[in-house]
Amino acid sequence: MTRKTIYLASPYGFSQQQKALLLPPIVQALEALGAEVWEPFERNNQVDFSQVGWAYQVAQADFNDVKNCDGIFAVVNGTPPDEGVMVELGMAIALHKAIFLFRDDFRRCTDSELYPLNLMVFSGLPEKNWEDYYYTSLDEVKSEQKALYRWLSAA
Repeated sequence: MTRKTIYLASPYGFSQQQKALLLPPIVQALEALGAEVWEPFERNNQVDFSQVGWAYQVAQADFNDVKNCDGIFAVVNGTPPDEGVMVELGMAIALHKAIFLFRDDFRRCTDSELYPLNLMVFSGLPEKNWEDYYYTSLDEVKSEQKALYRWLSAA
């Protein structure tokens, strides 16, 4: 059985401290469930940022990873969440990838009474039981009761 690949969309790679402290526990939690994690900041470390065109190369590499992954785990903290994460999430929704959202930010950024984020973010989740795809802590990521565990366990 091959492991499913999950693209980890997050803004945590722009800061050395966030990259060192916030990314590893998320990657470890996903890997512990059996996922092969594609973390874009790590995967793009071969790009020479001093060369003209580096931004296009990174964007294309990330787009190809979103196209080729099985699902996306998107960190959607902030008000609003990081625009790059939102673009990656939009691509994944359009490509009909499995979508999982992580938000441990207590602030709401929505006009909806039901959803804690812009309603379009939830267009890639089921109408009923969307909460199974929405995580508010790392402990929840490990839960056998949530959608990520079931998705990764499915043959």
